[in-house]
Amino acid sequence: MLDIAVRILINAIALVAAVRLVPGAAFDGEWWQLAAVAFVFGVVNAYLRPIVKLLSLPLTLLVFGVVGLIINAAMVMVVAAISDNLGLGFTLGGWPPGAIQLDTLIAAFLTALLISIISTLAAVLRLASPRI
Repeated sequence: MLDIAVRILINAIALVAAVRLVPGAAFDGEWWQLAAVAFVFGVVNAYLRPIVKLLSLPLTLLVFGVVGLIINAAMVMVVAAISDNLGLGFTLGGWPPGAIQLDTLIAAFLTALLISIISTLAAVLRLASPRI
């Protein structure tokens, strides 16, 4: 249970960093809505991402892992769509609603890249810290 809470907290920190640093990524809401978006992001990463990665394994081997970045961007777009349906206020390049444009794809890619970097750093620091 503590591990899930730590992951949600890391996701929330990464989402705040993405909203502040990535042009096109926006969040308009309260702190509890950010926690809800982070929770949705954690659920999507826990359940949907492994299935998509398994299905894309042959393509991943063919292009040396670049597909992983595309999958991460797609997961961020799924979170934005769910956030829109729940009224949580997370958007990428003004999407959703409307059509997906190049700004949306660039914002999703940069957001996914930043979240991956922050999550990796947090995992490394967590492994490096002494356990009690």
